[in-house]
Amino acid sequence: MPVRIRLKRFGRKNRPFYRIVIADSREPRQGKSVDDIGYYNPLVEPAEFQINEEKALTWLREGAKPTDTVKNLLSKSGILKKLNEQIQKTNEAQNTERSDTEQEV
Repeated sequence: MPVRIRLKRFGRKNRPFYRIVIADSREPRQGKSVDDIGYYNPLVEPAEFQINEEKALTWLREGAKPTDTVKNLLSKSGILKKLNEQIQKTNEAQNTERSDTEQEV
């Protein structure tokens, strides 16, 4: 199932309010969502948003692809930076394990 992190629109006409959700990419924008991880309000200055960092990192590690707007919000909140640091740490650990096994052989 191709999973996306995207915005789900709420609010009345000309007054949008969005929830940041995990959804199957084949579902419509207002369709079913798997999980709700935050919100985004573009009407206030500066734009207000909140993202559950733990859930976002979990879904990103499992392969969920964020849309462009959500990717921008994740970047502003520092979540993408943390994800990249975690990936680098695991890659370094795997590389050291490989070099240790190669030396033994």
